[in-house]
Amino acid sequence: MLHYLMEKNFSISVIVPFFNEEITIEESVNSLVRLDVFKEIILVDNCSTDNSRKIVDLKFGTLENVIIISAFEKQGKGYCLQKGLTQVTSTHVVVHDADLEYNPQDLREMISLAIDHPDDLILGSRIIGKKNRINKYFYTKFFNKVFSLYFSILNIYRVSDISTCYQINSLSKLKQMNIEEIGFGIEVEILSKNIKMGYKILEVPIEYSGRTYREGKKIKILDAISIFYKILKYSKLNFFF
Repeated sequence: MLHYLMEKNFSISVIVPFFNEEITIEESVNSLVRLDVFKEIILVDNCSTDNSRKIVDLKFGTLENVIIISAFEKQGKGYCLQKGLTQVTSTHVVVHDADLEYNPQDLREMISLAIDHPDDLILGSRIIGKKNRINKYFYTKFFNKVFSLYFSILNIYRVSDISTCYQINSLSKLKQMNIEEIGFGIEVEILSKNIKMGYKILEVPIEYSGRTYREGKKIKILDAISIFYKILKYSKLNFFF
């Protein structure tokens, strides 16, 4: 499929931020390698203290299209994305969490849509359509729906899933955005700036298998509260910031 994408003058890189994912990191990256669609697989170590970095160095360090870099100081998902973007040479970018909550096979349909709509944001929604989905905590889905409605009202644009990891954007567009967020607010910022710049958000239903905190889920209640503020900060109808 990689050759087919090149014929379409389309290429895509995936950025994988990771922190202490020694249990899942190998299978997560292997699933991306098997997909055979990425010009680059960029692994960003957010100062892991377990064996995650050793595993990726050993298993993937010699692969030609795998780039492994470090954040140097522990920051957040947005910071890792910004670090990863410095290594991208493809036309488009997507982020993949290293925790196996998302199924990379869903990216095939998203990429096909991105080829036809290269300037717009292609979003993988865990809300619309009928796909296999597991939410270990009922409140995560509830708050996501509430925040997505809040976002939609303030931006006058309906989006079903504002906190999904899967967003395909063009590299040139991301460079124009002057991304600010270093944490989990990065998805909200990029979504809002797409709308302000006049781009469409095209949604594709995807699978999801949420983890428990014991299994390593990273986002906390305080992160969810901060996202409420980030929605207001970057919204189209923001009169306060």
